[in-house]
Amino acid sequence: MKTRTLGSSNLAVSAIGYGCMGLEGVYGPATGRQEGIAIIRAAVEHGVTFFDTAEAYGPFTNEELVGEALAPVRDQVVIATKFGFGIKPDGTRSGLDSRPEHIRQVAEASLRRLRIETIDLLYQHRVDRNVPIEDVAGVVKELITQGKVRYFGLSEASARTIRRAHAVQPLAAVQSEYSLWTRDPEHNGVLATCEELGIGFVPFSPLGAGFLTGKIDTRTTLGPKDFRSISPRFAPDARAANMAMVDLVKRVAEHEGATPAQIALAWLLAQKPWIVPIPGTKRLSRLEENLGAVTVQLTPTDLRDIEAASRIHVQGERLPEAALKFTHG
Repeated sequence: MKTRTLGSSNLAVSAIGYGCMGLEGVYGPATGRQEGIAIIRAAVEHGVTFFDTAEAYGPFTNEELVGEALAPVRDQVVIATKFGFGIKPDGTRSGLDSRPEHIRQVAEASLRRLRIETIDLLYQHRVDRNVPIEDVAGVVKELITQGKVRYFGLSEASARTIRRAHAVQPLAAVQSEYSLWTRDPEHNGVLATCEELGIGFVPFSPLGAGFLTGKIDTRTTLGPKDFRSISPRFAPDARAANMAMVDLVKRVAEHEGATPAQIALAWLLAQKPWIVPIPGTKRLSRLEENLGAVTVQLTPTDLRDIEAASRIHVQGERLPEAALKFTHG
């Protein structure tokens, strides 16, 4: 597995990481604990060193799963987790909460659940407009000084917020949705700001929640526990229109002797050397397929052709309205 460094930090990770959220059932039934541990450990065996979780996944259970799975190889991996939601002991959410005292409490709880002494990368999960980002960055800086956190990151933050936070405590990474069918970071100044400030960028949903793999079409049934069943972009009419993007990826994949998923990931890797996507999967075959993207070398001609053809108008918002309201920080 090739490695990359997140921006100008010293945080070196595998070129493709592993997003653990999907093990909690957002795309259907949750993975059993032993199955989840097995796929995470398989990722390690295949060279993955970068694992992404959050207290909100489960809630709480995903951190526990990741902690158990990675305990035998703790010194070989980078573990990222997140704070930022108000979550009651019973798991119900009460909006956003990045009050300093709450951040400290969440960090301690995450350390316990993950079975670690230091969180490698701690993200603010969503920007809390009720708490100045300078205060948030200041608390994380304090946690770094105490040795409880190594690096600071933001998720779904605006370019302005990134700059303000970075001025207090330098950011190692910014995480947002980014893929061939979600190009927002190119247009809202986030990628440009990361490049200017030397901040790594971690795309989540790099395969468009599975759509860019070519395994989903207009006939695919999405179960009631699958969040895509309420996503505007996966609505029947939008899905039919958005198949044009899948057709593009399939054409390039056939030409390159790769799979659509590998092309989608290779395209992200080709954008900047400090971009590290974090696809997730429950299946070993998909894990191996995703990691194979590091060997796909898209030529300048390939990239120009993809760029010219990929300006397809994607229909539907990327997330349900209730989730989108937390993404404009």
